[in-house]
Amino acid sequence: MSLVGKKFPNIAIDAISEMGDNLKINVFEEAVNNNKKVLLFWYPKDFTFVCPTELHAFQAALGEFEKRNTIVIGASCDTNEVHFAWLNTPKDKGGIEGVTYPILADTTRNLSNILGILDVESSEYNDETDSVVITGSNVTYRATYLVDETGKIFHESVNDMPLGRNVNEYLRLIDAYTHVQTKGEVCPANWEEGKEAMTADRDGVASYLATN
Repeated sequence: MSLVGKKFPNIAIDAISEMGDNLKINVFEEAVNNNKKVLLFWYPKDFTFVCPTELHAFQAALGEFEKRNTIVIGASCDTNEVHFAWLNTPKDKGGIEGVTYPILADTTRNLSNILGILDVESSEYNDETDSVVITGSNVTYRATYLVDETGKIFHESVNDMPLGRNVNEYLRLIDAYTHVQTKGEVCPANWEEGKEAMTADRDGVASYLATN
């Protein structure tokens, strides 16, 4: 079920800083208390393959997100200790040394479960062991959330495990949403900063389509 248009879950999660400090981060409060947008991206596992390429790609674009008043936060279900080991592994060894934004450690899976982004094929109660047996990796897909200054989710997307994200698309979406916020216009297909937007009425769409 889509969460777009709803408030981001108001829940604090363990996290770690680039320096190894153990933190508690509440994404909703980060947005509201700092009057900033937040980009939260989930990846399946530390020390894997597509994942470090994404973390470095978001790091390379960090200045562009900061220009757009946007906080970047990474997240997986790995522990803070594993995150820190990966942060101390050089890039040419498959590590994420040089990443400076915080990374959530949702080891309880409290937040990822609320968001519905865990790879769980099935779960069945086992009478003999009095427990629930899960089939699937029980780690997150490549889910991405854009949250505005009020804590409202204005974009969500989920990629399957092998599919890396295009970081520039999130910059474009933030630009488009900011344009809507500040100009009161809507952004048509393939809109980018500096291109023509339109008013959300019949005249607006007619005028736009006549020239594009």
